[in-house]
Amino acid sequence: MSKNDQHLISGIIHRDEKVLLDFYRQYNPFILRFVRRQLNDLGIAEEVTQDVFLDFIEKVRDFHGQSSIKTYLFSIARNKVVDVIRKKKLKKILFSALPSYVVEGLKIILIDDELEKKELASKIKRVLEKLPNDYRLVLRLKYIEGEKVVDIAQKLALGFKATESLIYRARKAFVKIYESS
Repeated sequence: MSKNDQHLISGIIHRDEKVLLDFYRQYNPFILRFVRRQLNDLGIAEEVTQDVFLDFIEKVRDFHGQSSIKTYLFSIARNKVVDVIRKKKLKKILFSALPSYVVEGLKIILIDDELEKKELASKIKRVLEKLPNDYRLVLRLKYIEGEKVVDIAQKLALGFKATESLIYRARKAFVKIYESS
């Protein structure tokens, strides 16, 4: 393992924010370019790239230097890309191969019970109301209005990373409140 890699690993383990920022700035362009070429969708590529870095940080203590950090990041990225492609193919195969009446039947089975939908919508609304305003706003923009993280960041005048972190914290808070109610 190179001295630079050792320095980065040590800094990340010791939660050195400057080292973490340097690490991100050093490797993000390579990983994002790779993922974007594979998926051909900038929004999804940015999310997958973010997941790659989060996975690396979570697993950094298990990294023993059998390869370079860059190689290790690319292997995580490759696996994430394969997962995304598999999910897309599965949905496409499942819903294109089935007759339309079966797809409609699945929709009914999955959540077409109007009472169940109303109860779920009501619970989600109550949970959202319990969240701080900034969490409520980013969750609404991301999941109800379907906006991309980049667009949300621009609307909130935040950086991309700060917006992703805000969405992550908002999701965690939502799940915690949802499960306790």
